[in-house]
Amino acid sequence: MAKHEHVRVAVIGSGFGGIGAAVRLRREGITDFVVLERADSVGGAWRDNSYPGCACDVPSHLYSFSFAPNPDWPRTFSGQRHIRAYLEHVTDTFGIRPHLRLNHEMLKARWDAEALRWEIETSGGTFSAEVLVSAAGPLSDPRIPDIPGLADFPGKVFHSARWDHDYDLRGKRVAMVGTGASAIQIVPEIQREVGRLTLFQRTPPWVMPRMDRAISGVERRLHRALPVTATLRRGVLWGIRELQVGAFTKHPGELGLVERLAKANIARSIKDPELRARLTPSYRIGCKRILLSNTYYPALAQPNVDVVASGLREVRGSTVVAADGTETEVDAIVFGTGFHVTDIPIAERVVGAEGHTLAESWKDGVQVLRGATAGGFPNLMMIIGPNTGLGNSSMILMIESQLNYMADYLRQLDVLGGRAALAVRPSAVNAWNRKVQSRMERTVWKAGGCDSWYLDANGRNTTLWPGTTAEFRRETRRVDLSEYEVIRAPRTAPAERRTPKKKETAR
Repeated sequence: MAKHEHVRVAVIGSGFGGIGAAVRLRREGITDFVVLERADSVGGAWRDNSYPGCACDVPSHLYSFSFAPNPDWPRTFSGQRHIRAYLEHVTDTFGIRPHLRLNHEMLKARWDAEALRWEIETSGGTFSAEVLVSAAGPLSDPRIPDIPGLADFPGKVFHSARWDHDYDLRGKRVAMVGTGASAIQIVPEIQREVGRLTLFQRTPPWVMPRMDRAISGVERRLHRALPVTATLRRGVLWGIRELQVGAFTKHPGELGLVERLAKANIARSIKDPELRARLTPSYRIGCKRILLSNTYYPALAQPNVDVVASGLREVRGSTVVAADGTETEVDAIVFGTGFHVTDIPIAERVVGAEGHTLAESWKDGVQVLRGATAGGFPNLMMIIGPNTGLGNSSMILMIESQLNYMADYLRQLDVLGGRAALAVRPSAVNAWNRKVQSRMERTVWKAGGCDSWYLDANGRNTTLWPGTTAEFRRETRRVDLSEYEVIRAPRTAPAERRTPKKKETAR
């Protein structure tokens, strides 16, 4: 039997959110914590997504922690390999390795109302923690649609986030299902080697040119010698994106010029009028995430590629059938169909104060306060929680804001003293979500005429933040105790020895 371990804080996940939380805990002088990771290494989405062409669509100097700048990014838009290496570097630099519990998948977390702590069952042992921080992230669990006949397909099937590197695509007939951010990177890479590629497209994306280039040695030496230059570069990248927010959140009509540029981008690469029509969206640009690529459209124009303007309906043996009736014989099916974002699987494993799961409490829609805390789940915090996503900037900015909130949450518990917990008031959750959803109505994500993965089954956008990153930073700078109820442990609650908190010099 694996031993039981008690800690002050248990963090779930070791992607940007989890590693960021671990670093912030150490910088706050808290060393009594663990990071529970289901895989055998850190990296989160940047470990799991290793498909051909995988790269970030946010500039490298903005897609990194402000407290851990990297002067040696090789390109303006870095690839998966370099981003994963960056996370490994941060893990080593800030001394996170001793806190990692790899191959520890969180199976169940249950709030103990008597002891005021979380009891956590993992695949590698049991834990208890005063505070549970979920940094699993919304892009953790791949979503493959329920396609009739798929289970009997005789060929190879895999999702973009679980790429099978042992399967040789050379000369194969391949079906690519989906046209999202992963698919537009995969298609140009595999088109060159497959025998035939059939792309199943339910809705065409808007694709803009990718202004990517190698970062010169001179630039990198300058950033190493004068770190302020990298800080300035990051600031400019941030500022440009902050200025764009209003067009997405208040004045979608201002995106018309961008839409014309996107149409010109299609026309430059696609000369066939029929194919161009199939690839031109009918919704306002920005309603779905604007994608970046210089190679996607040229790849679709190649003679070994077919674009089926319809989703996949069923599979009959080795024949895939589209919703419009198109039939195609294939050897492999690759799904680029996204993730469980609005129906977060980990929510089914977290049991709150009233004995029901987080998923059950969200049956009528996901609702949290400031993207971080949920009613009925004391001392549970989320990193990259609902309504913290962005449509045009770096999620690392939002993660760092939530780390500020997490740090102040823990400070408030220290100030309260003794055995205490904070339970968010339902009135505060409701007021916050009414404000967010009211602002959401005029955004391009709601008014742009598309059906995107940002929306839940009820048509509510529970994914994105309808404002600037600076505004979110202000909203999460401090914990407002009036939004919480303080819970004290009963006198008969069992005492749990806590490892003394050690103060460390911030690194």
